[in-house]
Amino acid sequence: MHMDTYNDLAGLLEGDVASDTETLRSASRDASIFTVSPSLVIFPKNVSDVQKLVSYVAQKKAAGHDVSLTARSAGTDMGGGPLSTSIVVSFTKYFNRIIDIGSGTATVQPGVFYRDFEKATLAKELLLPSYTASKDLCTVGGMVANNSGGEKTLRYGKTEQYIKQLKMVLWDGNEYVFKPLSATELEEKKKLQTAEGDVYRKLSALIEEHDSELQAAKPRVSKNSAGYYLWNVHDKKTDTFDITKVIVGSQGTFGLITEITFALIKPKKYRHMVVTYLNDMEKLPTIVQKVLAHDPESFESFDDHTFHIAMKFLPQVLGKLKGNIFTMAWGLLPEVWMMLTGGIPKLLLMAEFTGDTDSEAHATAQAAYNELKKEGYKVKMTSLEEEKEYWVFRRESFNLLRQRIKNLHTAPFIDDFIVRPETLPEFLPKLYAILDQYHIVYTVAGHIGDGNFHIIPLMKFSDPNTKKIITELSQKVYELIVQYKGSITAEHNDGLIRSPFLELMYGKNICALFEQTKDIFDPQGLFNPGKKVHASMQYALDHINHD
Repeated sequence: MHMDTYNDLAGLLEGDVASDTETLRSASRDASIFTVSPSLVIFPKNVSDVQKLVSYVAQKKAAGHDVSLTARSAGTDMGGGPLSTSIVVSFTKYFNRIIDIGSGTATVQPGVFYRDFEKATLAKELLLPSYTASKDLCTVGGMVANNSGGEKTLRYGKTEQYIKQLKMVLWDGNEYVFKPLSATELEEKKKLQTAEGDVYRKLSALIEEHDSELQAAKPRVSKNSAGYYLWNVHDKKTDTFDITKVIVGSQGTFGLITEITFALIKPKKYRHMVVTYLNDMEKLPTIVQKVLAHDPESFESFDDHTFHIAMKFLPQVLGKLKGNIFTMAWGLLPEVWMMLTGGIPKLLLMAEFTGDTDSEAHATAQAAYNELKKEGYKVKMTSLEEEKEYWVFRRESFNLLRQRIKNLHTAPFIDDFIVRPETLPEFLPKLYAILDQYHIVYTVAGHIGDGNFHIIPLMKFSDPNTKKIITELSQKVYELIVQYKGSITAEHNDGLIRSPFLELMYGKNICALFEQTKDIFDPQGLFNPGKKVHASMQYALDHINHD
């Protein structure tokens, strides 16, 4: 970035403009396999700063400069979503205010850490239930950008279901309010001679013209973060046009979000867990069906590879972490070993049942336990302390693996597929067969109740074969997922790693509609280029970490 751009922005903005090595290095990484170094990092102080920044960059772009803006919060994205060679706009430093928590809603800025937000909402006995396994690290802005989900999604759904209103600065440098509109309100918006009016006119026309095509393209799984969710915008039953349904999950490719109003739930206070150990994958759909009939709040799993990895590497990790929360996970393993007969199970399934009273939660869990036990499955009702240990192991497994051990690094590139749960006995052996062709170390964990799994290989990035494996394995796994009518990403979104495969999942025609949608919101191409549309697999491969 030219020095004059730095000087221009430093003089224009109240917030901070940084180009020092440490700040640029920090903004060049997320939780993905990529490193992309930005030219500048901006820490806007207020909405006025964001507006001035967008207007400035729009002028530079119009004058022929190759410049863009990419929003960033906590950097926990596993697909390279917030990485850019141009200007990164970081929201955690100043856009971190909880504005209001009402009786069932909360208004916050995008840079608020979820852990702080949760403390504030729980103080009022409320919760945003779409939190991720990285809930202690991520921000609410990142959750909206990726349309995040997690362990409670089975019962409560993803972030998209909790957006009441968004404020976003569009390409013209103005901040607009986006929320559900009635048919009459939509017509009024379409009359506006502004960037907002333009978006409503063009987007409603596109959706109306291609409605049947879009509805056919909607993935028939319980959750999806791939592409733009155009099929969700117009609710014909209520005749509501809700543009937030396509903004959520758009990964900052439409504009810069400045404020979010969430709907919240009243969480259940009491919980009991039933753990099932499974060696026969053919029995998986029967177990899933029986457990889901008792309406668990969460239904999670991890596989035998996770145990083997833990046994191999956990002592080294604990040495580095000096016995923090991971000691609980370490304590869990011998207990599991003792319980098991016939070795480590192929899958360990954790079903958590909740209620407003302890007796209600216990009775539901007991009923599920009794039914599984009667069928001859190896099951266990856990104590509260054991539940905590299982959850630590499930939630922290990726962070555990991220610790650098013997030059092996986590490589999340096929890390978030979803298929219908009833297909898993047929699907999973085919998946494992593909993975085992490459003799790589990997773990599989996930949300079994949804059929959503996270595959995390451990790889040596310095190995010349790594790029070849990533390309081939991605292609093969995604082809299998598409064959089973699933989604290549249920929660983590597209970023650098999956955007090149959207055409495989949706086909050319739907991807052309995605490109038109991007152009409607961002005609100059100012925001987070190369994600969702116009993606390059070669660009992604060229930016794989080498250290």
